[in-house]
Amino acid sequence: MNNELNLKSIFFGTWLGALLGAILGGGSGAISGTWNGVLVAVAIGAVTGAITGALTGWLTVRTAGTTGGVSMGAYTGMAFGAFFGLILGIFLPESFRQSVLALDVLILNVIFSGRFEAAILVSFLLSVLATAIGAWIGGRNLKPRDLTNLR
Repeated sequence: MNNELNLKSIFFGTWLGALLGAILGGGSGAISGTWNGVLVAVAIGAVTGAITGALTGWLTVRTAGTTGGVSMGAYTGMAFGAFFGLILGIFLPESFRQSVLALDVLILNVIFSGRFEAAILVSFLLSVLATAIGAWIGGRNLKPRDLTNLR
């Protein structure tokens, strides 16, 4: 694939990931019921979203190119986001998990009760994020075929 398409997709994926990650993080942080929880989650979501978006943009160009379209981009993002989120979730610091449990909010106590549950949550959230990014980039990069010259 050409270098210009690669750079354009990585740049677009980075800022789209940061934006959508901040929104997703803010919604997740609102569960804590505190402004600090929302602000920390927005910051974490924006940084993680930017990284995820850049990697998803690059991977979408590699798998979908200019012919894969929205579906190939979405499936690429879905698979990559789940895998990347699981890796990040496994290495989630224990101190972070304990600080979430210290809030004593019932749903957060259930979600962060163990390392496995926290890793699955991060995997799910990044899968949702990367699916949206991959679909958008796959759709942007799609070049329509010229069906009149195929006859």
